[in-house]
Amino acid sequence: MLIAVIVFLAVFTVLMLLLSAVSSGSSREMKQTLARLDAIPARPQAGGAEESVDIRRREILSTLPWLNRWLEKIGLTRRLRLLLRQADLEWTVGRLVLLSITSSAVAVYLVNMRTGALPFALFLGIAAGSLPLAYVLRKRSKRFARFEELLPEAVDTMVSAIRAGHGFNSAIGLMAKEAPEPIRREFRQCYDEQNFGLELRVALANLAERVPTPDVHMIVTAVLIQQESGGNLTEILDKAAQLIRERFRLQRQVRVHTAQGRASAWVLSLVPIVLGVLMYLMNPEQMSLLWTNPAGVKLLYTGAIMLTIGIAIIRKIVRMKV
Repeated sequence: MLIAVIVFLAVFTVLMLLLSAVSSGSSREMKQTLARLDAIPARPQAGGAEESVDIRRREILSTLPWLNRWLEKIGLTRRLRLLLRQADLEWTVGRLVLLSITSSAVAVYLVNMRTGALPFALFLGIAAGSLPLAYVLRKRSKRFARFEELLPEAVDTMVSAIRAGHGFNSAIGLMAKEAPEPIRREFRQCYDEQNFGLELRVALANLAERVPTPDVHMIVTAVLIQQESGGNLTEILDKAAQLIRERFRLQRQVRVHTAQGRASAWVLSLVPIVLGVLMYLMNPEQMSLLWTNPAGVKLLYTGAIMLTIGIAIIRKIVRMKV
């Protein structure tokens, strides 16, 4: 009975995912329009009513109406939507959720049919269900790394524009046109938000929320302090660019010195898995005792927990914050 339920869920989610993919093209223009409207602050209604219009509630979370209504009630939806924006993916939150459910259901079904060990299948199902989110986080990290790599040159361009007589808002507009991606897109949104009527403080705070890196927070804080207390903005930005370059240089040195540790982490993480697969292919009956015998199941769980703890400790050692 349980297997039938799992198969039904897997097939159902796959069909819903295909339907979402087919209908996503027709809603792309609407999503772009609502994304631009998201920058407009809510205004009081006519007649002095204090109730304001929340445009962000209309943003499409899924092309499936029932899933869209369900996601609107979940507090985690806003965080997932922000992660997708930061990763620069054209996914909806509903598509991410359906991908996770489908991956988990298919993994549970296949592993349980092959081994007959439902607890082990559920464990692997949870791991498989987290793969779409891991992909999003990976894309997000790569985009942030690219952003920080190009940020010093972008700040230098802003400094040159300000020294040439442009205002800070005009310098942001120049970055929105001339800077490489992904800096161009983020500064374009910041520039558009100001054109829609948002204050500079709010637009920069939104930029720091979309790109929550230490360098962006430092630049935003420096600009806001300068706007409040005055000072030489070009000198502040110039020193910030130099500080970012020095931090990158130190990061490269740290990566060189920790290269052996990171390689060891990969080897120690993959060796048990690879050996387990090879031993199963060579002698399936002997390896099947790990999930058919109660003692073997306990050993399997213990090994998985110890392997996870070991990977976490190694990553903690080799990942040094600069």
